[in-house]
Amino acid sequence: MSKYSFDISGLDINDLDRIERFRLMDDDFMSKCFEDNIECTELVVNIILGRDDIDVMEVHAQYLMKNLQGRSIILDIFAVDATGKRYNIEIQRSDRGAGSHRARYNAGVIDANVSSAGDNHDELAEVYVIFITERDVLGDGLPIYHIERTIKETGKDFNDGSHIIYVNGEYKDDSPLGLLMQDFYCTDPDDMRYKELAERTRHFKRSEEGVRSMCRMLEEMRDEVAEKTAKENTAQIIYRLVSDGKFSEDEAKAYFKLTDDDLKKIMQNS
Repeated sequence: MSKYSFDISGLDINDLDRIERFRLMDDDFMSKCFEDNIECTELVVNIILGRDDIDVMEVHAQYLMKNLQGRSIILDIFAVDATGKRYNIEIQRSDRGAGSHRARYNAGVIDANVSSAGDNHDELAEVYVIFITERDVLGDGLPIYHIERTIKETGKDFNDGSHIIYVNGEYKDDSPLGLLMQDFYCTDPDDMRYKELAERTRHFKRSEEGVRSMCRMLEEMRDEVAEKTAKENTAQIIYRLVSDGKFSEDEAKAYFKLTDDDLKKIMQNS
């Protein structure tokens, strides 16, 4: 008997199989499930912080932010609570993507984006950068790690409002955090313990609206990869033409409609 209650003819069977295998530990799927979803975000933030009173007011998935130099980063989840605190939740399956410098960078970009010239620095919003990692990145076998600035000589908290948290996805037990991590690894919503996550996962895996939305997302991802590959191939072609002397730089700019900066980047990076 089909798990779907709607007609799946016309949908790519490979896409349907991939959707079935998605978990919340897959950042694209997690971002889709948490997009504009206050209930799921509120649940996760409260469990990770060991609280039950955090009221999330707004949530954005795949949220674009720029630093002062205009360089962009995309945050998996960016949320704001009722008191103005900011939360960045990142899913990281690769150890390299969850390094200490990445955490510092994310916090700095968020600070720069939520403050304006003339703001009182004492009123700067508290920021939580939370990494949920597939493996125990910090390596001490703990379920969760809280990184806070302290005064080295006294051991006292510096209390600058910046918080970094690593959640070890490998650690699973019957605690609220352990059950949450179990849910993050589930592919079947019927096996999930938290109803908020189960209902949202079920929507994107079982309902016609959700499944078709996921299929569109996968198609857009393929188009994006194809476009990026085509651009990279074009850049390699331009580099070879100019390097081999078949085109002068002026000829390459005219033929491929490039600016001086475009050509300079190609010649430096290829």
